[in-house]
Amino acid sequence: MLRTHRNMRIHIAAAAVVLVVAFASGVTKTELIALLLSIAFVLIAEMLNSALESAIDLATTSFDPHAKLAKDVAAGAVLIATVNAVAVGYLVFASRLADPSGRLLERIRNAPVNLTLIALVVTIIIVIGTKAFTGSGTPLRGGLPSGHAALAFSGWMAATYVLGDSQHRFLISTITLIMALLVAQTRVESGVHSALEVLYGSVLGALVTLVLFQIFA
Repeated sequence: MLRTHRNMRIHIAAAAVVLVVAFASGVTKTELIALLLSIAFVLIAEMLNSALESAIDLATTSFDPHAKLAKDVAAGAVLIATVNAVAVGYLVFASRLADPSGRLLERIRNAPVNLTLIALVVTIIIVIGTKAFTGSGTPLRGGLPSGHAALAFSGWMAATYVLGDSQHRFLISTITLIMALLVAQTRVESGVHSALEVLYGSVLGALVTLVLFQIFA
């Protein structure tokens, strides 16, 4: 699985990061058990999904609605396992990470909302300009950088800045980040962008928005 499936390598890397953070933050034995079970659940679901896809591809080379349904159901199982793991991770780490994250958000929460629109427009202009300069892709598809990833991470950074003094601000910022990561992943999964193009777009969108809010907020 690690040699042949990129998603499994991503899951393993994410699991390693979670376990390192868990030990560094001093989770309890019960919390560690919950994390390990969630990680195992995701890995097992991914392995079963990959095995089912390989078996279906071996059995048929033409389109079959039943084969598509089976693949969709297996992929849905992976999604459920991943969402469950994210929920468990949040419940375990939220109380430990909320205080430092809250202090960071407290410094920037009064940023004006109208800067969000300006940041998104500037991000789009830079993306189109970069694509024109490199001569790759079109303004709306392909090339360096990924415009979708840039806008997604620009939106995440803007949402982080304009959040009010709410007890759920850490949760909302985290959910927005996860959505941005999912947008970036879909661009790679669909083959429209390479991982490098998506990474460049993500960093570009976040940094442009960060700079604008730091200067004008």
